[in-house]
Amino acid sequence: MDETGFVMCGALVHSTDAEPLEIMQHKCIGVKEGKIVFIENEDALSEKIKEFGIPQTDITYLKKGQFLCPGFVDTHLHAPQYPNCGKGLDMGLLDWLQTYTFPTEAKFSDLKYADMVYRKAVRRVLRNGTTTGCYFATLHTDATLLLCDVINEYGQRAYVGKVNMNIGSPDFYIESSVEESLSETKRYIEEVKKRNYPHITPIVTPRFALSCCQELMSKLGDLAKAYDLPIQTHICETRDEVRIVGETFPGCESYAAVYDKAGLLTDKMVLAHGIYLSDNEIALIKARNSAISHCPNSNFSIRSGVLDLRRLEEARIKVGLGTDISGGYHPSMLNAIRTAVFVSNIHHIEAEHANYKALSVHEAFRLATLGGAKALGLDNRIGNFAVGKDFDALLIDPSADGSHVDVLPDDSFSDSVDKYLYNGDDRNILSIYVAGRKVIS
Repeated sequence: MDETGFVMCGALVHSTDAEPLEIMQHKCIGVKEGKIVFIENEDALSEKIKEFGIPQTDITYLKKGQFLCPGFVDTHLHAPQYPNCGKGLDMGLLDWLQTYTFPTEAKFSDLKYADMVYRKAVRRVLRNGTTTGCYFATLHTDATLLLCDVINEYGQRAYVGKVNMNIGSPDFYIESSVEESLSETKRYIEEVKKRNYPHITPIVTPRFALSCCQELMSKLGDLAKAYDLPIQTHICETRDEVRIVGETFPGCESYAAVYDKAGLLTDKMVLAHGIYLSDNEIALIKARNSAISHCPNSNFSIRSGVLDLRRLEEARIKVGLGTDISGGYHPSMLNAIRTAVFVSNIHHIEAEHANYKALSVHEAFRLATLGGAKALGLDNRIGNFAVGKDFDALLIDPSADGSHVDVLPDDSFSDSVDKYLYNGDDRNILSIYVAGRKVIS
């Protein structure tokens, strides 16, 4: 595909605000300079390629059964925790952090080790169809910049955060002062801006309230405002965490109020988990237009809890899905989609009223694409197929060689899409595009 653009003809599968999953067959989608310039029926192809100056040689026709869907948006993952995927899941959150997470993250002062892990992590996440990731790195500025280099090399779109943590952490993995944490964060932000990556944005990243003093959080809030940057952290992941936050910050009426007092709770904030939010906290998060990243695999794997997603949706809070590597052991957003459905099914089974509606797999697909884009404030650029948006897309073949999906003669096209969502994996992804560039094929 050259700079004159390209066209792909076949079936498109995506989400809209009105429809959790929309199938558009016999369509042509045109891309120039990374952006979608037209979506038309196949009979308008000749006219459109002439209008946009796209050569016949740059038209690709999808095979029967194949389809394009938007790239997945992972709203919460920890790149340096990738070595721990599937390890230590017999522990609860706070013990797991001390035993597995902090010792592993401390190793990233070694840039050779960081390079090895980050290449494996980013490649694996991207290969599983995540075209946009919202990454926590470590407190090491240079290693976090290295992560940005790796992501840029592989062509993924990302928010990347240098973690801040100056209290409640082990002596071998902690920032020495508020001043050090702030100066290193500023250095990181300025260097990312200087490098001018096409698809990478720095994100302010206080690890969580128990890792940052109030002064540091407040100054990070000022920093995010000064640079107009997104923010990410954790909230209400476990009951013990909520209790200890209450004891640590007695002047705040809730966990969410701790962040709000610091000026962190904004329309650019992504809060991971939110399992144990009170009604008042939900109202506050809605008032600030902040977002929640729902990480169902992690919540099950380290037994944190079972998020009631419908409660957040009823409050009209923005929600995306996250893998939460390595609290979540799987790098694929397909796993997040499936596990989100299972979590909702549990609430449906245990609901005290018959009207509780479980999340459908189509709704979970929307959370993994358009919902994630909205949570990250990127829905004007990615999340579904619309003229003017970047072409972040996956070419899917449910019947690819070695696939776990068997499409049978009686299956409709919609059936084959559903089978992919429930049974597919990276073997079904033939090509991956970010802003029109084929990054994996």
